Amino acid sequence: MTYLTFEPSDDLATLVKCYWTLESPREESPEKQTIVPDGCMEMIFHYGDLYKQYIGLGNSLIQPKCFVIGQLTRPLEIEPTGKTGIFSVRFHPNGFLPFANIPIKEMENTAVSLEKLFGNDGLEIEKRVLKATTTSQKIKLIETFLLNRLTNTATIDRIVKSTVETILTGNGQLSVYELSKQTNINRRRLERKFSLAIGLSPKQLSKTIRLQSTLKMLLTKNFTSLTALAYENEYYDQAHFIKDFKELTGFTPKEFYGNNLKMSSLFYGKD
Repeated sequence: MTYLTFEPSDDLATLVKCYWTLESPREESPEKQTIVPDGCMEMIFHYGDLYKQYIGLGNSLIQPKCFVIGQLTRPLEIEPTGKTGIFSVRFHPNGFLPFANIPIKEMENTAVSLEKLFGNDGLEIEKRVLKATTTSQKIKLIETFLLNRLTNTATIDRIVKSTVETILTGNGQLSVYELSKQTNINRRRLERKFSLAIGLSPKQLSKTIRLQSTLKMLLTKNFTSLTALAYENEYYDQAHFIKDFKELTGFTPKEFYGNNLKMSSLFYGKD
C-alpha cells in the first residue's frame, strides 16, 4: 500500500491542507478499515475500484466514485471492493466553506457526490480528474476548479480561523470557556459560527484534535503507559480518556493499541 502527500499552491494553502494518493493492489480477503475523525473534510476521487461504507447494524452502501465526505463525528468503517486508487483533497477544518453550496452541518458523516454539490461542473471535474494519468495533472485540474469557484473569500470568518489555529496549536486541550475568552466572543456566538463554517462545535473539534495528538503519540510509542498518555494529553481522568477514545475510534485504548496499531498508521494523524 502506497500513501503519498502533496502540498497545495500558495493560493489555496489557507484552505487546502494537502493532497494525497493511496494505491494498493486487490486484496484476497479485504478487511474493514477504520477512519478516525480528524476535523478535516475531504474531496475523494476513486480512480481504482470503489469502497464499501458500513452504516451500522450490519448495513452497508457503495460510496460514490467521487464525493466530498462531511465532518466525521464517529469512526467511519470502509472496505475496499478491489484495487485501491484514490486521489484526495484534504481541506483545513474551515477550508471547504467557500466551496459549499449546501450547509456544512448537513454533510456530517455523509459522502455527498460532486454532482449533487456542483451540478454539471462536478461531473466535468470528476471526468477530467479520473482521466488524468499523473498526480500533478490531477492537482493542476482540481486547483483550477477550486480557484475558479473561490469568488467570495468573505465567507472565511476571521474569528473562526484564529480559534481553529488556537485549537490546533494547543492540541485541543483548551476548554471552550478559554477559547471564547481568548477570542473575546461569547460561547454561544462562537458555537454558531463554528457550526456554520466547520460543521462541528468548538468542543467537538477540540476533542477530535486532542485525540489525533494522542494517536500520534501512540504511533510513535512516545509514552510510558496508557495512563501516562491520558494525563500527558490533559484528559480529566482515565474514564474521560477511554470514553472519548472509544467514541472517535470505536475501540478502547487497550484494544486499539493491541489490534489496530499497524493498520492505523495509514489512517490516523495524517498530515
